[in-house]
Amino acid sequence: MDAPHRPRILLVDDDEAITGALGAFLDRSGFDVRVAEDGRAGLIEVERDVPDLVVCDVLMPHVDGREFVRRVRARQLWLPIILLTQVGESWERSAALDEGADDYLNKPFDPHELISRIKAVLRRTEQGAGSLRSAPRLRALDLVLDRTSRRVWRGDAELTLTPKALTLLEYLMLHPQEVHTRERLLSTLWGFDFATSSRAVDHRVAELRRVLGDASFIETAQSVGYLFAPKVVAG
Repeated sequence: MDAPHRPRILLVDDDEAITGALGAFLDRSGFDVRVAEDGRAGLIEVERDVPDLVVCDVLMPHVDGREFVRRVRARQLWLPIILLTQVGESWERSAALDEGADDYLNKPFDPHELISRIKAVLRRTEQGAGSLRSAPRLRALDLVLDRTSRRVWRGDAELTLTPKALTLLEYLMLHPQEVHTRERLLSTLWGFDFATSSRAVDHRVAELRRVLGDASFIETAQSVGYLFAPKVVAG
């Protein structure tokens, strides 16, 4: 019987304490792990053998995490990348996601949460959603979002959304069929890095449902958050 496939993970971080402990944990969790000491070494590793996914620190010498993402994407490589960011750097996260990272995780983090994020990103890639990050248009049923012109259609009718609602819709469509907590959405899209009672996410979801005219696009995960239910394709 063939051995089960072990997804190949490239771990890029200049902190040996992290790469040693985290690399061993990822290995025990069923991944084939390679380590690079900084972004420059990470680029060499990617050139040598493209992994299934990269976990990359943001703050590193020589080539930092954001520059690593830019250079990988400039080579037309759309392998999944998860960035590890410092708490309080919400502008770094939003900029990195705009430039082509697939997900992020705040330091310090629970290694088990990283495993969950890795599996979610790999699952999206296996389902054909890996190319969504580079797609100029996203399509789900009769809903189309043009990421370049920042316009949305449902069938032949163009829809009018506030900028934040459109950003939320884009993020949910880039991560379809995955539950997102309110706290994570607030952190990623609004830059809130602390517990908050803000209803900003709920208000924008209500706007999206009203404008889309169909609540089934965005489902509520009771007491947790929201997910975009239909399959999304590049289109």
